[in-house]
Amino acid sequence: MRPSTRYLAHGDFHAALHRRVEEHFARSGVGPGPTPEMWRKTLIIVAWFAASYGLLVFWASGPWQALACSVSLGLAVAGIGFNIQHDGGHGGYSARRGLNTAMAIGLDLIGGSSYVWRWKHNIFHHSHPNVDGLDADVNVQPFCRLTPSQRRRWGHRFQHVYAWLLYSLMAVKWQFIDDFKDVITGRIGSQRFPRPRGLDLLWLLAGKAVFLGWALGLPLLLHPVRSVLLCHAAASITLSLVLSVTFQLAHAVEGASAPGLDGARTEWAAHQVRTAADFAPGSAALTWYLGGLNYQVEHHLFPRVCHVHLKALAPIVQATCAEHGVPYRVHPTARAALASHARWLHRLGTEHA
Repeated sequence: MRPSTRYLAHGDFHAALHRRVEEHFARSGVGPGPTPEMWRKTLIIVAWFAASYGLLVFWASGPWQALACSVSLGLAVAGIGFNIQHDGGHGGYSARRGLNTAMAIGLDLIGGSSYVWRWKHNIFHHSHPNVDGLDADVNVQPFCRLTPSQRRRWGHRFQHVYAWLLYSLMAVKWQFIDDFKDVITGRIGSQRFPRPRGLDLLWLLAGKAVFLGWALGLPLLLHPVRSVLLCHAAASITLSLVLSVTFQLAHAVEGASAPGLDGARTEWAAHQVRTAADFAPGSAALTWYLGGLNYQVEHHLFPRVCHVHLKALAPIVQATCAEHGVPYRVHPTARAALASHARWLHRLGTEHA
């Protein structure tokens, strides 16, 4: 990614990182693209989604069965986003552009918009992570204060308690409100972006229709409205909590830099490291499920590298950071990262930090 005018020119830190990562791939004989493990993961996650949906719609006969299938469905949809859509959107799923595009538009089929996401995530978030005013992911005002540069309001003193409720609504807000609002206004947060036209707009609308068809339309033909809405709520809350908490553990924790628009300029690579944190590197299960997003530092430095390689890059990045005096943060467990995020919410809610 090319640095914007907010950043200093690439320096020794960036050069050392790229040289060592290139040497790693040369030694291993494996490129930065997908491996057979990626294809297996895709099949497993898609099968998980299909099984959860099929059991929920055509088999579950009692409330506990329906709840279990709904939670499983929410987890499977999040898994598609973490592992398939996310890599495709960054161009890391395949060496073939068409296959990356196909995986990226999987987001449209699970309720989001790949067009809006590309601008919001790839361009705005990855260019300026944690910069209030440029990264919409840290703008939850007036409900929460996520960066020191944001205004602190009276109610924020309780945000470490109520934020989790807001997190649980993220998916439904995204699917039914945010995408449409962004397209109508031509803005994502405070930044303008080109509204989708032609095929981009057609695919956005078609994707929403397909999502509504499988998520609500077909179930409503077979089950009572109340049951469908309750199951959809359970799946949506599960999806929302997993997606939003994963992002917060990677960026909204103690020690992660969150500069305002008037913050000091730095090298692009150093900014990526300073504004992110890894967590639970020892958990193979979590790494598998999250698509390597617990290695957030490595992902931000090398977004086009398939996530199956991020674990191997972590020691290289950590050593290079130590040599160049760039702080590298990692929480040993997800529990430790959750605690750090809760403390950060409490601090920002009670102090003018």
